[in-house]
Amino acid sequence: MPLPRWVARFNLLVTNRILGPVAEYMPGMGIVIHEGRKTHRRYRTPVMVFRHGQNFVIALTYGPGAHWVQNVIAQGGCEFQSQGRTFHLAEPRLLHDEHRRLVPVVVRLALAVLNVSDFLELTIG
Repeated sequence: MPLPRWVARFNLLVTNRILGPVAEYMPGMGIVIHEGRKTHRRYRTPVMVFRHGQNFVIALTYGPGAHWVQNVIAQGGCEFQSQGRTFHLAEPRLLHDEHRRLVPVVVRLALAVLNVSDFLELTIG
């Protein structure tokens, strides 16, 4: 079960504003830049991200129904900023993995405590 919606609202109003400016430079984090499906506004969403071969894997701490996830899927990809670089990511795929094999062992434990088993995998394109 992903984190409750009230945590998402709190993060949107407080945590993301603090993390946003530094997330693109922190290891294991990055910024997904996506366009709203209805508003057509550009949004910047801080995320936990991991490299898996030529792909990026993003832990979906709020589940696959989060607005930003649906925006990225509808667009067929997104821009992504991490460690001072910008990537175009494409071919979004939702993955459900109870064993969290796509992320490092230490992160697996933290995500297991949070009961996060859903991920978004994107190809560098």
